[in-house]
Amino acid sequence: MKKILLLAATAMMSAAAFAQPKFAHVDFAEIVQLMPEADQARATMEASQKEAGETLQAMTDEFNSKYQQYQQKGKSGAWTPAIVEAKEKELADLQQRIMEFRESVSSELQQQQQQLMAPIYKKANDTVEKIAKELGYIYVFDKSSVLYIDDSQSDDLTPKAREALGIPADRTLESLQKELQAKAAQQQ
Repeated sequence: MKKILLLAATAMMSAAAFAQPKFAHVDFAEIVQLMPEADQARATMEASQKEAGETLQAMTDEFNSKYQQYQQKGKSGAWTPAIVEAKEKELADLQQRIMEFRESVSSELQQQQQQLMAPIYKKANDTVEKIAKELGYIYVFDKSSVLYIDDSQSDDLTPKAREALGIPADRTLESLQKELQAKAAQQQ
């Protein structure tokens, strides 16, 4: 009896030693872009970009108006040299403010996007990690950063992650692209 138990234990240990590790992959970019939270982040970013664009346009309109006035009155001799000099300085200052605004708003918008997306990336990552642990996977690769995936030896966790994150089955990157294009067309 001891020999049979020893033989069975040896056989199980040998099988475990030769068991293949479980690999999986996920399209991380897809799930992040399709998450409902990403829609909210995009809406917030669009509003911020619109506000920045309107502010920049107002500054540019002010510059153009003052430049046009300078062209008409400054060159016609209607202003004294002191007024011309003051107007030139005002135009240069306004132009400098416009350039500084462009630079600062660009940096701020990048920071805002990073702040909005960080919790989304974390939630997606935590979800994939939880699914992988529950299903006993050793490695999960991001589909976008792997040169080759043999689908017969690696499981795609994207559908499970999509379901866990509340992404509707009919929502795809193509449908998202169409939504965004339709929205952009409406705004124009």
